[in-house]
Amino acid sequence: MTPAARTQAAIELLDEIIVAARDSGAAADTLVARYFANRRYAGSKDRRAVRELVYAAIRTIGERPRSGRAAMLALAAEDPDLAATFDGVGHGPAKIGDGESKSFPGVAPNWLLERLRASGLDDAEFPALIDRAPLDVRVNRAKAGDLVVEGSEPIAGLTDALRLTAGTDVDKMEGVPEGALEVQDAGSQMVTLAAEAKTGQRIVDLCAGAGGKTLALAAAMGGEGVILATDTDRNRLSRLAPRAERADAAIIETRLLNPGREAEMLEDWGGSADCVLIDAPCSGTGTWRRNPEARWRLSPERLDRLVATQQHVLAIGADLVRPGGALVYIVCSLLDEEGAGQVAAFLADHAGWHAEPLALPAGRAHGAGVRLTPAHDATDGFFVARLTRG
Repeated sequence: MTPAARTQAAIELLDEIIVAARDSGAAADTLVARYFANRRYAGSKDRRAVRELVYAAIRTIGERPRSGRAAMLALAAEDPDLAATFDGVGHGPAKIGDGESKSFPGVAPNWLLERLRASGLDDAEFPALIDRAPLDVRVNRAKAGDLVVEGSEPIAGLTDALRLTAGTDVDKMEGVPEGALEVQDAGSQMVTLAAEAKTGQRIVDLCAGAGGKTLALAAAMGGEGVILATDTDRNRLSRLAPRAERADAAIIETRLLNPGREAEMLEDWGGSADCVLIDAPCSGTGTWRRNPEARWRLSPERLDRLVATQQHVLAIGADLVRPGGALVYIVCSLLDEEGAGQVAAFLADHAGWHAEPLALPAGRAHGAGVRLTPAHDATDGFFVARLTRG
């Protein structure tokens, strides 16, 4: 592919990604993979170059662009070499017209920036929200033992966390036993510590998804006790069983729940869990480093629906906790309506519950919990609170 053809490919991909973001369609990574699956002529260098252009545009443009061309023109305005590929020759994009409109750089849509400011996030922290994320892993000692990973760096406060060189393919690392390393952001590992998981406990991971936090809980429990991992998403939950097998985490049980019938399907666990961990569905404003297109997908209406879902799962989780047990609420969001505000509303409506102070390796006190941010903690953004039932 010529440089101009690469630019045109990026424009075409961005057009698909913009529509998918608007209509809640496939993720950008999926669309990129599909695009090249139908274009076998594109070599590895071509695919890498086009992907870099696509993600440079996604990270640069905060508001969802009008078109892929408008997004690429924003990059071209700062890159003469890229601008030169708009030559109208062959498979390249048409020449740039006089006064042709382009997208404008930004961190996020204005309405979201205002919500972040209202949630106490300083403007100085905004650029870090869309930086490239590092590659963090959790070491599963049950499989790794005293494994030493060359080129890795320890992460302060986490005995089993390592930071690897970006782009490392963990599955192809030599000398690493299967299941010894689990890709998991350091912040995700830190907030899971709020569960204070111990040997022999009964724990529910209510929104387990593919089970990253479930596996961390199992490791902390030393293989003794029971973890019930549940979700309403069959595809995501189905990934947990093979991961648990690789990790030798035999104490994990999975249960697929039907939306609207969750409480009924969990009656056998009513009032008996030592801890219920809720990694609630959320806006993902703390994960833009890994999913920058998420800024293009979120709307005030979608945020309202997520807040309602969070209230729903909190109510379900609360009924599962035994007296003296804990409810750990986590969102990878920096918005107070999903984090501190959500917990404040729960405590106001549930007499006998109180928030416990948390001492995590990173983060700052925020509301009744702790918040981690990319700029301050070099992790994804999270809010976590530990609530105890009297």
